[in-house]
Amino acid sequence: MKSKNKIARLAGIIYLILIISGIINLIYIPQKLIVTKNAAKTLENIINSEMLFRLGIISGIITFLAFLFLPMVLYKLLYEVNKTQAKLMVIFVLISIPVSFVNILHKFSVLTLINKAEHVYNIGGIELQNQVMMYLDNYNNGILVSQLFWGLWLFPFGYLVYKSGFLPKLLGILLMAGCFGYIITFFGDFLYSDFNRTLIYDIVGIPASVGEIGICLWLLIMGTKKLSFGKKSKE
Repeated sequence: MKSKNKIARLAGIIYLILIISGIINLIYIPQKLIVTKNAAKTLENIINSEMLFRLGIISGIITFLAFLFLPMVLYKLLYEVNKTQAKLMVIFVLISIPVSFVNILHKFSVLTLINKAEHVYNIGGIELQNQVMMYLDNYNNGILVSQLFWGLWLFPFGYLVYKSGFLPKLLGILLMAGCFGYIITFFGDFLYSDFNRTLIYDIVGIPASVGEIGICLWLLIMGTKKLSFGKKSKE
């Protein structure tokens, strides 16, 4: 059981890195630099804060590396619960990783455009802005595709947590619900351009957020220990 605790805490550390780098890469930096439907301001922000844009690329690479290793560690922790579901969990993540890394190339293309003098001089201001926005839009499309797999892996993972006997069943339920939240978000964003401004968008994202942060903290702090009331918990 001690070795399982070590594996659980390692998974918790990797999960924490994934969550922090993901927030920086997908939320914090885009909010600082990207101005929706304003190409001129977006380009100005990227040029004036190029280091922040580069940090966004680095945080993205860290995010996807953490996401690559996380299910492998979780597999070691949970494969005895159900091997088929454990393998499915790993497969869904492994499919998404090449998509995510190739997608980062769109951001490298933005750097190429703004840093090579011949591009800046040969392309008119408006055309340069439009090309930068096109690469950023392509990047967002890649993220949209990746989100589908970010959701799909949560169902087998949540099932394993629910059936494990040493992790909270509630977190397993939230993770499985989070799977459907990601799927709804994928189809909503694809079919309806303003879906991210709807109440449904805010609601369906809650289970995954609570479930993933919750299981991360549980693995990191509790490991495979179960809470017991009135008794000492045994490792």
